[in-house]
Amino acid sequence: MNMQEAAEHADKILDDVLSEIDPKVRWVHGPTTTGSCTVTRRRTVMTVVSAQRRGSFLGVVDRFWRKSGYRMTAINNDVDVPAIYARTRQGFQVGLIVADKGQVHFDVYSPCVRPSEVTDSTSLATAPLDPDLEFIPRPNIHSDFWSAEGA
Repeated sequence: MNMQEAAEHADKILDDVLSEIDPKVRWVHGPTTTGSCTVTRRRTVMTVVSAQRRGSFLGVVDRFWRKSGYRMTAINNDVDVPAIYARTRQGFQVGLIVADKGQVHFDVYSPCVRPSEVTDSTSLATAPLDPDLEFIPRPNIHSDFWSAEGA
């Protein structure tokens, strides 16, 4: 596997987990980074996930990753910044972190693979993002379910 193939596999991992979340959340691409033999793909959820819904959100992802055969490597039960980390059978490391304002970040890190060029993801983001922005803004899309304050 080369770095481009690893990036495409990471995209599939991200596509699969995001498609499992129901009701759907809206997301944008985070930066792709490469090392000498690794690649990282990122996605940021633009749907607000309220504090009351974070446990449900993490539960959906945790169950899907376990069902997919991923080995959990760490779980952070912090109330303000919960996170889940796992490893796929192919050695990809996956992570979900809930950050400020309920913004969810997904990261997929490849194992060391053959060096190659890496193109942008072909997965279509589901949330709008101003291309002139330097940084991804805080979540700004309301969901009747995920953003609910009373649970």
